[in-house]
Amino acid sequence: MTLEEAKPVLAAIFTVSAAINTAISAFDLEIRSTAHQTQQSRVYALINTTSDPMMQLATTYSADEIAYVKRLLDAMFESNNTSRCEAMVVSSIEAVRLARTGANLNRRQSEGVPQTGTAQPLSMREAEGMLSRLVAEGWLERSRAGYYSLSPRALMELRGWLVETYNEEEDENGDTRQNHKIKTCFACKEIITVV
Repeated sequence: MTLEEAKPVLAAIFTVSAAINTAISAFDLEIRSTAHQTQQSRVYALINTTSDPMMQLATTYSADEIAYVKRLLDAMFESNNTSRCEAMVVSSIEAVRLARTGANLNRRQSEGVPQTGTAQPLSMREAEGMLSRLVAEGWLERSRAGYYSLSPRALMELRGWLVETYNEEEDENGDTRQNHKIKTCFACKEIITVV
């Protein structure tokens, strides 16, 4: 198909997508698309645009599993993403080890007053199962070399939260300075995790 032949088809797709987005916006949903970062394809996803208490209760993940995912994201975007090496990935070995990260903290806390409501670490087997589940559900991608990264679906769904969580940092004076852990492409304005 040539560009001239594709123009009417693309226009029809964009028109239908805009009409659907208008209809579903009342439900805090939106159809978004992004270019896959390692393959030459476009990915479309139905995205929840707000995070309210009702939506947070609708998850199928336990509090411990969500805490584990947050540790994975911290490793991807804080620990491994440095100015010397912008690696927004986590190795499979490191990902499994992150399941036990909370164990040392919980052990130290248990010497004093027991903490209620504190997320418990996952076992190694639970972590491996959780990683497989996140890949199967399209939240993570696993490379042939054994590295986990966020999938296009996760980047679209978590875009606002990622930028808010990892891009701003306060200095000693309380002034906010720009810290760009989450990078965006100047051309397409999408998050870049592969450099």
